[in-house]
Amino acid sequence: MARPRKFVESDVVSSAGEVFAVHGLAAATLDDLVRATGLGKQSLYNAFGGKRELFLRALSEDREEAARAVSEALGHGDALPLERIRGHMLLMAIDFSHSDRRVSLTTRALVESTGEDDALSTATRAGIDQLAGIYAQCLEHARENGDLPADANVPSLAMYFVAITRGMELLGRAGVGRAALTAVALDALRVLRAP
Repeated sequence: MARPRKFVESDVVSSAGEVFAVHGLAAATLDDLVRATGLGKQSLYNAFGGKRELFLRALSEDREEAARAVSEALGHGDALPLERIRGHMLLMAIDFSHSDRRVSLTTRALVESTGEDDALSTATRAGIDQLAGIYAQCLEHARENGDLPADANVPSLAMYFVAITRGMELLGRAGVGRAALTAVALDALRVLRAP
């Protein structure tokens, strides 16, 4: 008879996610994961199937958290859609400029992804597409309001903002300061100005 689990799975995934965010999938060791989660190697394998599978679980949770945050920032509110995007971009500049902020797993996976047709690349692309979809909804509302030209390429603009925010995150991690990240955010918004 199998012994009952004596851990909370979501806590283990969260702790492992912290390890992966710092080290990445390739460099994180089982010993790192054991220390962070408090589980033994065999328990990790039994519960999650291995390091890669645990990374994918943590990536999925990180992706959902990121999507919730962006959705809340860009969701319907009193501000016009482009004002919501502007506010979100400026908050990202502040957030990403903190030197102790870790890189999100979505961005870490993007950096480590090979682009091949494997589970990591598929999960990474799903996260990018999910974020782009949220930006696209807000941009579509802006177009409906007449704040974007009728011929604006909304899917391309949405992917553009995903690229800008992921890039800002990496720049912040490399030590680029708030002023420079704010300038990047403001310059990125200039593409939205109607001719």
